[in-house]
Amino acid sequence: MRCRIVSIRGHYEVFAADGSFLFSADTKAEAMKELEDWLEECIA
Repeated sequence: MRCRIVSIRGHYEVFAADGSFLFSADTKAEAMKELEDWLEECIA
């Protein structure tokens, strides 16, 4: 799945390819980890 991570006022928001909001995180590393976990849950 393609996603986009956007920095917004000191935190990061993650969006799906269609532009729908998935989640937010305090750091880019946290966003990447949460995205990895989220994708694993989708596959399982």
